This record gives sequence, C-alpha cells and structure tokens, in this order.
Amino acid sequence: MSDLSTHNIMYLPGVGPKKAEILKKELKIVSFEDLLYHFPYRYVDRSRFYSIREISGDMPYIQVKGKITSLKLAGESRGKRMVGTFTDGTGTLELVWFKGLKYLKEQIKPNETYILFGKPSRFNNTINVVHPELDKEQNGKVQFFAGLQPFYNTTEKMKSSYLGSRAMFKLVQNAFQTYNSVIPETLPARIVEQLRLMNINQALRHIHMPPDAETLQKASFRLKFEELFYIQLNILRLRNQRTFNLKGHVFATVGQHLNRFYAENLPFELTNAQKRVIKEIRRDMGSGHQMNRLLQGDVGSGKTLVALMVMLIAIDNNYQPALWLPPKFWRLSTSKASRKCLWEWIFR
Repeated sequence: MSDLSTHNIMYLPGVGPKKAEILKKELKIVSFEDLLYHFPYRYVDRSRFYSIREISGDMPYIQVKGKITSLKLAGESRGKRMVGTFTDGTGTLELVWFKGLKYLKEQIKPNETYILFGKPSRFNNTINVVHPELDKEQNGKVQFFAGLQPFYNTTEKMKSSYLGSRAMFKLVQNAFQTYNSVIPETLPARIVEQLRLMNINQALRHIHMPPDAETLQKASFRLKFEELFYIQLNILRLRNQRTFNLKGHVFATVGQHLNRFYAENLPFELTNAQKRVIKEIRRDMGSGHQMNRLLQGDVGSGKTLVALMVMLIAIDNNYQPALWLPPKFWRLSTSKASRKCLWEWIFR
C-alpha cells in the first residue's frame, strides 16, 4: 500500500510496547496500515440529543446534555461500584460504574456540564446507564463525538488494558494526525475516474470518521470494491499461471462411443443450449489446456446428460472418466429421460 506498513504501531502516541503487544496478539495489528484497515463494525448516530423525560429503559442508545449532581462509592468487595446522579432539568438518571473507579473519582467533577452517551436500562423502577461515555465541556464548548460514532471489535483482554472501542478510535485519530501525508492511491487512476470512486485517502478517513451516512456509504463502497477487485485480479493471475504452466490432456478424437450413443441411445433431440455447451466443451478438451467449467441450469434441463456425452469423448480417447453424484440426489438432479438414457447405456 504505502509506507504506512513500515510505521510500527508501538510508536503511535497512546500505544507503547505493552499495548502494542496486546494489539499484535489480539487483532494482529502491528503497523499503522493494519490499524487503519481495522474497520468499525457498526455506527451509532450521535447527532440527536434527548431530554431525560423522553428516555425509557428499552431504548438502544441515548445522548443527553446535563450535570452530575452527586457521585459516591457503594457496595463492598466484588460488588463495589460508583454511583452518580445525572440531571438535565427534566429528570434524573442513575449512572453506574463497576471498573476504573479510582480513575473515575479523579476525573469526574460534580456540577460540571457533560455530554452523556450510553444504553439505558430500568432497574428498581429507575432508569440507569451502566458505564456511560462522558465528554466534558471545556472553555464554554462541549467536546464530544458528533455525528456517526464508530464502534470497533475488541476483546476482554484489550478492554482490561484500556483498549476499548473508544480508545481504538482515538488511536485511529492519532494515526491520521501522525501520518499527515496523503495516503497514495492503490487503484489505477483510470478505474477510479471511470467508476467515480472515492480516492483511498478520503475513503480510509471517512470509514473511520464519517460526517454523514451518504459519505459513509461511498467510502464503504470504495473499500469493498478494492477488496473484490484484488481478489478477482489474483484469481486471474492464478488462472493464467495454470493456463501457461499446467498443460492438459488433448482429447482429439470424437469416436464411436459418442456417435453410437447419440445415434442409437438418445431418444430425443438435444436442445440448442445443450448442443452449444457440448461444442464449447469439445473445443476446450481438444485445446491442450486444463478445463474448469461450471454448468448451470434448472432441474431436469439436461446437465447430467451433457456430462455423460463429454465423458464419452474421454472414453473415445482412451481415458477413464468418473461421474460423481450423491445417490440421494439422483432423482432430484436428473430428469427421467436422462436417467433412462444413462441406465440403458451403462448396463447395455
């Protein structure tokens, strides 16, 4: 791709040796490139704010602007938790944390304005939010993620090392800031222009930080197209290698077995499609190249009969063919007329 692959993730601000080892072990992320190609698995729209009186316990996610009026420790031992009360003037929410209590106690300040984001639930007739995200107001402005927020796949081991979804997003932001050059294009310019694709630099930035749903769709399409494009290109490369390096047997003769079957055992006329396909296969079998062919058709359209007739060409050239067909699918996949022809020829 670019020199992104040579930038070790360990030297990204916010990572270091310990977290780099966890990222390598859990997600196989060892470079900036690996990180930027670790795409979000879903997005949540954070453009809307709710008032607390609108919130119910069965809503997926909510976002509220308000203040924490109280914060205290509750419970003991494994049941120890931090409980806060959050209000926006229209009602109150109970906030609960079970992890990182010492850090939270130092960071969260009562009576300061926050943007709260999380999944509400109902417990003891109270609406609460467990482990909410809080963004603080600074210099008269609230610093929070507006628009579509990405969510990343993480593991429990990563979360215990403070590498949850939100931390992963922060690392992605750091990567773009640290690597402040334009990411080089990976597709031919003609294809990008002809198909009006988003360039790779924009696509990678917008897949992680989409300003809106339409831009996200365009970025996603570009990256999916690129993945499929290189898969197809690799398939073509392998096919060309096989064509030039691996020679096939030449079936030059169309002899008495095929002619006799066609003249004496076939009680009906072949369709034009069957004749065309058999002609194409005969040409491939005589080319000296390996043939890989998928024949598609409805049930009873005569696919098995076509297979039998090209098997007869192999017999005419002193080769032994094989027809594989699960017995229980015999009646489902072969027409009655074809079965009759096969049995009469095989047991004649």
